[in-house]
Amino acid sequence: MWRIAGLSDDDEIVRMCLALNAEDPGPAPVPAENMQKTLLVLRKEPQRGRAVVLELEGRVCGYALLISFWSNELGGDACAIDEIYVEPEHRGRRHATRLIEDLAAGTGPYGSTVAALTLEITPDNVRARRLYERLGFRGPNLAMRRRLPR
Repeated sequence: MWRIAGLSDDDEIVRMCLALNAEDPGPAPVPAENMQKTLLVLRKEPQRGRAVVLELEGRVCGYALLISFWSNELGGDACAIDEIYVEPEHRGRRHATRLIEDLAAGTGPYGSTVAALTLEITPDNVRARRLYERLGFRGPNLAMRRRLPR
């Protein structure tokens, strides 16, 4: 089950963020201090977005950063899935799919209905691209967007 992250989840989120960056590196490594600062800012300023965790049998097994922004083009709020990570032993069980479907339906931990979901992927992450395209994301290069019905 995906839920809003609490202060007690921070160490696990930082650990998984480092694992994500080791597994699917972006242009520059993300230091633990950046993630700690991100979690602090999101907790203090929830209008910026939310950190959420996947909890299974009382253990945190995944996380996502859901960042809010206003889209003039869409005339509403958009949610950028800035990072999403599920531990390898829990992949392939529709956890990421469930989060994205709940966000699209306005029933997820984000807390509101959005006009679109956006995300970016690294060029070599073929598995993630297949998942996101199956879920309706479209777009050139590495940025993808799924416009939601109103």
